[in-house]
Amino acid sequence: MQATLNEQELIRRDKLKELCELGIDPYPAPLYEVTHTAKQIKEEFNEGNKEQYKAVSLAGRIMSVRDMGKANFAVLQDSTGRIQLYIKRDDICPGEDKTQYDTVWKKLLDIGDIIGVKGYVFITRTGEISVHAEQFVLLTKSLHPMPVIKEKDGEVYDAVTDLEFKYRQRYADLIVNPGVRETFTKITKMKNAIRTFLNERGALEVDTPVLQSIPGGAIARPFITHHNALDMPLYLRIANELYLKRLIVGGFEWVYEFSRNFRNEGMDRTHNPEFTILEFYVAYKDYLWMMETTEQMLEQTAIATNGTSAAPIAIGVDGVEIDFKAPYKRISIYDAILEHTGIDISAMDEEGLRGACRQLHIDVDASMGKGKLVDEIFGGKCEKHYIQPTFIIDYPVEMSPLTKKHRSKEGLVERFELIVNGKEIANAYSELNDPIEQRERFEEQAKLMERGDEEAMYIDYDFLRALEYGMPPTAGIGFGIERLAMLLTGQVSIQDVLFFPQMRAENAKMG
Repeated sequence: MQATLNEQELIRRDKLKELCELGIDPYPAPLYEVTHTAKQIKEEFNEGNKEQYKAVSLAGRIMSVRDMGKANFAVLQDSTGRIQLYIKRDDICPGEDKTQYDTVWKKLLDIGDIIGVKGYVFITRTGEISVHAEQFVLLTKSLHPMPVIKEKDGEVYDAVTDLEFKYRQRYADLIVNPGVRETFTKITKMKNAIRTFLNERGALEVDTPVLQSIPGGAIARPFITHHNALDMPLYLRIANELYLKRLIVGGFEWVYEFSRNFRNEGMDRTHNPEFTILEFYVAYKDYLWMMETTEQMLEQTAIATNGTSAAPIAIGVDGVEIDFKAPYKRISIYDAILEHTGIDISAMDEEGLRGACRQLHIDVDASMGKGKLVDEIFGGKCEKHYIQPTFIIDYPVEMSPLTKKHRSKEGLVERFELIVNGKEIANAYSELNDPIEQRERFEEQAKLMERGDEEAMYIDYDFLRALEYGMPPTAGIGFGIERLAMLLTGQVSIQDVLFFPQMRAENAKMG
């Protein structure tokens, strides 16, 4: 339903009508030639090369105006930044008709309108590089007022911080808060650096299904939908692991995918129901090789993201310096639990683990098996202590239904999680490639599902068939891209590294 228009919105619509009556199209054809950007002019212009800037053409939003009667100063913002405009009545309207300045510029344009400007570059008496406008054209009339922020000497000092506004109206947030655009630019640099690292080593980027008949590859609750033509339920993927392993079976030796995943779970500062995982799988490698590769990739990615030229790389997060220089600490999950709780759980059965949870005041329920209980203890009592990059290694087999058994430690698997700033950033295995044992692991998960564990894995019979053709020894890993982005851009919430985070319906009442 159309909301009631406020006074400012009504005024802007009246201006729109006046522009049309003057024969000015407020939304003209899209072609407008831009020869320079704000950043380019401010970085490159000087008195020695000013002849090269006698004719420039820019386009962007009006962000502020200082009215000086027959001349105005204004600030124009394009995708690269902001630049000052000088607009003089007699230059814009050299003839007798002053409508373009007196009516259009001074009365009918607003903050937020998008204009094209042509003129020349000069330096004001206060030393600011500016564009002396000789003509302007309206390219888009803005009908919705936006918050106005103040900026001085390139620094924003009253940026909009209201989270409801920032996350729900990201388009406006990007306009008024320049630092937000810088965050997302860094995230693109981060992804490009990862791709470069993998591509240079011969990895192949691939795409796998988002709609899946079996939501496999992770322990999580899926979103369910229905395909009408096939008359069958489908699931939004919770992981792409099993499809990438199928490709290893098919003969590719190193594949990767930036996978948009969906998990029907809670939301907090590090969880969003829709998120990105980078997964890659490499034949004839193991989890030890994967740890070294992970260290190298993250060190190089941190350098590329933040524009530094050499390691070590220190990223400030909540006042803590994170050093991504390799190598990283390694500790087994049992030793980590012993270190932070004083309890050795390495030989405990399920009942013993329940007793340990009671002793540690950790809430558990009857649906949880041994693996889930260990996970609850580590997550509740240990994870938060690992601030610097740390590999938690050698998990119990019950926690890892897709992982190869440890070559020398009974009851464990060859798995690691990378913990940074108290949160899991990556999860990796020496992959289980024994189809008989994999079937048994799936069947154990099915029993947990029968006990009420909604996050237990489904049995994927087609994946088992693929394994029966033979999958070579393989190492695999998954990275939480948003969590890594939070670290490399200094953000404390996953919502700040997602363009459009999931939110409640705008008019929903809190229950």
